[in-house]
Amino acid sequence: MAPQLFRLGPELSVAGRLDQADIDALGGADVRTIINNRPDGEDTGQLPAAEARRIAEAHGIIYHHIPITAVSLSRADVAAFAAVLRDAPRPIVAHCRSGTRSALLWALARMREGADPLSLIAEAAKHGIDIAGLPAIAARLR
Repeated sequence: MAPQLFRLGPELSVAGRLDQADIDALGGADVRTIINNRPDGEDTGQLPAAEARRIAEAHGIIYHHIPITAVSLSRADVAAFAAVLRDAPRPIVAHCRSGTRSALLWALARMREGADPLSLIAEAAKHGIDIAGLPAIAARLR
């Protein structure tokens, strides 16, 4: 069974935790790129990034690991995420524990392009993802 995906853009979805079966399902669904925003060891039993990369690449999926936490989030992380969104083959699935950090990175990347933060917050909220702190986080990263 495929993981629950929340579509934030034409060819970008976010998801929570992915395991091997989820990555296998994404390979069968023609996903071309996965962005993992979870630090290794965040949860017991979490699939390590190196193993997830091996599984993804076996399906022909390009894999990026941009691990962040609320404390470690930096402008460089946003720039790296934005570069993957700009350059990677589509469709793209970004994931973290719940989808929130990945949605936050998406919103911060979109704000770099001039997108309205309130519309980004509303789009994420349609999927039950709370990124209401976006303006304060964006201000902190300036």
